Amino acid sequence: MLAYHEGLSRGGISATTSIPIGTVKSHVTRGAEAARGQEVDVKIGVIGSGTVAQTLAAGFIRHGHAIMVGTRDQAQLRDWAAANPKALLGSPAQVAAYAEVLVLAVKGTAAAAALRLIGAPALQGKVVIDATNPIADLPPQNGVLRFFTTLDGSLMEQLQLEYPAARFVKAFNSVGALRMVNPQYAGGEPTMFICGNDAVAKQAVTGILSQFGWESADMGGVTAARAIEPLCMLWCIPGLLRNEWTHAFKLLK
Repeated sequence: MLAYHEGLSRGGISATTSIPIGTVKSHVTRGAEAARGQEVDVKIGVIGSGTVAQTLAAGFIRHGHAIMVGTRDQAQLRDWAAANPKALLGSPAQVAAYAEVLVLAVKGTAAAAALRLIGAPALQGKVVIDATNPIADLPPQNGVLRFFTTLDGSLMEQLQLEYPAARFVKAFNSVGALRMVNPQYAGGEPTMFICGNDAVAKQAVTGILSQFGWESADMGGVTAARAIEPLCMLWCIPGLLRNEWTHAFKLLK
């Protein structure tokens, strides 16, 4: 999630029950087929209340998914909820109990704290789409964002280490909110680079990305987040230097 861009662009499941990953995969596969008129029945939970969380949650509603958005301060979502009456609101723990797939869409500096509000038992077996970036609370240098991690370790690795039973997949972190849901480009579908340790979880996320108008490029295990997270630095440079925020990455083969 490009948290810095947000400021610049203006533009029935118990909490301790894990969902079988095969079930999630089949649900999301059907979800990807919804664009061709088939029913969708995936329960999605979005953790966060900012622009990225609201954009992704609205995208899931648009594509027929059941959605609950979780934040400690639900008042921040009052206007958004009024415009999206199909969405449910709850605490982060309630969202985790509700959802088959979780989306972590908070500032990188708040990611660990947000998951601690949920707790390890509720995250066991969950597919967690990690849209965060480790952007430090420091100004950019010559258009380059500053991270609180190094190239020898990523934020997603830290989260996976703390919650080893969760199925983290990095996605949605290398583009701004305005282009996350079904972007249109003359060059065709853009590429979303993903990674994670669970192959079937990545297949489920690939289904979601396909529904959202993206092709996926699987970069391997969680260690690859060391390379994927800095893509947000590269993506933001044209915006920070020239106020250009509408581009996306494309992998040519």
